[in-house]
Amino acid sequence: MGEAVARCAGVDADVTVAGKIDAGDDLAAALAGCDAVVDFSHHTFTRELVTACRDMKKLLVIGTTGLSAGTEAFIREASGSLPIVFAPNYSVGVNTLFWLTRKATEILGPDFDLEVVEMHHNKKIDSPSGTARRLAEILCDVSELDYNNDVRHGRFGNVGARTKREVGMHAVRGGDVVGDHTVIYAAQGERVELTHKASSRDTFAQGAIRAAKWLRGQPAGLYDMQDVLGLR
Repeated sequence: MGEAVARCAGVDADVTVAGKIDAGDDLAAALAGCDAVVDFSHHTFTRELVTACRDMKKLLVIGTTGLSAGTEAFIREASGSLPIVFAPNYSVGVNTLFWLTRKATEILGPDFDLEVVEMHHNKKIDSPSGTARRLAEILCDVSELDYNNDVRHGRFGNVGARTKREVGMHAVRGGDVVGDHTVIYAAQGERVELTHKASSRDTFAQGAIRAAKWLRGQPAGLYDMQDVLGLR
């Protein structure tokens, strides 16, 4: 993803790539010449990066997933003095899916069983994907369910009949799949499915660059792509 961001930024007339950083590089030196940072790295690096951006007053776009609850709380705290966009997915299409999922859940109501299926390449290290988690969080929010207690991560063995107070979550891994996400609404006699399929990482990179440009002039706070796209 970092290479995709650099490549897409290189052909965007509104931005300039000030530098790239990898494990072991000098973080302070890399940040010195930039206005904004776009991060798609590793969850073990996030706190260090957020601290440096806060201290050096650099706008920050975070696309790293698999963060702990403590790290997410640290990001929220830092956003009190720094504008941050923190989103599980920067694709315009996926953020439209988030919006549609909320509306569909409100319209269809409690008669529909709710399931989320995601598929990614065989190198992805976290599960479920941040995007799938956000979809399930939306389903839980509208349906007055609790993510930690009511999301069922796969099913194995004699688990009994499906209850109405659950959201199924299923992660598939294989090949070079960039990212597929489907929300399933299943009721007696009918089924509705909302699906987004990504065929290139460039769509995420372009969205992240758009978020970085949007951050300029924004007050300190924690934002996501729904804010960037005006979907609130």
